[in-house]
Amino acid sequence: MNLLNQALGVHEQALQVKSRRLEVLSQNIANADTPHYKARDIDFKAVMGAAQQQNNAMAATNAGHFGAGEELSPDGMRYRTPFNSSFDGNTVEMSVEQAQYGKAAADYQATLNFLENRVSGIRKALRGD
Repeated sequence: MNLLNQALGVHEQALQVKSRRLEVLSQNIANADTPHYKARDIDFKAVMGAAQQQNNAMAATNAGHFGAGEELSPDGMRYRTPFNSSFDGNTVEMSVEQAQYGKAAADYQATLNFLENRVSGIRKALRGD
């Protein structure tokens, strides 16, 4: 199993995070008319960076070596800052959400294609092609 995990690398986890991000963006779109709903998003780079740091287990030799940036929730969830304010307190902007969803869907498909090609290569190697 370890060989398979090494072959797929970080892409399996990336696919899970991208899938979760698509869910969050679709929730934003579904709640576009809900008063006081706050649009959310997942910071993909921060989540994957945190996962890499956990895997690498880097230790600082001095407390000042790492910046004390914004705290990240365990699932990488962040609230989106709207460009325009609304009267009902809803921060969902449909055009922004649709654009983000389209980009996220394309990213998800690209990662899925990469994994499919990787698995296909492993199958060929096992068959001796």
